[in-house]
Amino acid sequence: MRLSPPQAWAHLPFFARDLPAIAARLAAETRPVLPPEHQVFAALEAVAPEEVRVLILGQDPYPTPGHAHGHAFSVAPHVRPLPRSLSNIFKEMQADLGASPEDGDLRHWADQGVLLLNTALTVPAGDAGGHARLGWARLAQEVIGELSLSPRAFVLWGGHAQRFRPFINGAGHLILESAHPSPLSARRGFFGSRPFSRVNDWLKARGETEISWMRT
Repeated sequence: MRLSPPQAWAHLPFFARDLPAIAARLAAETRPVLPPEHQVFAALEAVAPEEVRVLILGQDPYPTPGHAHGHAFSVAPHVRPLPRSLSNIFKEMQADLGASPEDGDLRHWADQGVLLLNTALTVPAGDAGGHARLGWARLAQEVIGELSLSPRAFVLWGGHAQRFRPFINGAGHLILESAHPSPLSARRGFFGSRPFSRVNDWLKARGETEISWMRT
């Protein structure tokens, strides 16, 4: 697999230090790798560092072929039924804001400065978490460190995402932590956490444009 660093993030040490070894291991992978090669860095290609206003941290891509397209929690517009975590995200959005998008494609969030980043950017088809130890986590750590240089909203759903909180430095951030939206944990604190209105309240207080979570 030949992976080219996203231009706006290419200065991060990860791309020279770690990516070649990861790419070599992916090239040796005998199972199909998701998402497709041209979408592995889609989230970082969509939002440059200076454009990021909100980071929502996921774990790894959906392991079902045709679902993952490089943005955490997002799926291609035709995917039905929605993955259960995304369905719960939309349920919380309905309770929080009174509406949710018509499909699972969240790339319109990226257009507004929401970085949907997984801590592992690839997964073997059918094997959730199968690339969790490939070395991708170092990229997530460096991205978070970069974003910590000025106030941002960080949304950390579940214990896995919250283990990356120590890499958030500096002051002035909004850090939202709750249970993960997966069916196993959503009722343990994700439902009722109101992350979407809380992010917008924070942005509004800073004089920034709110995120339009529904496609307009």
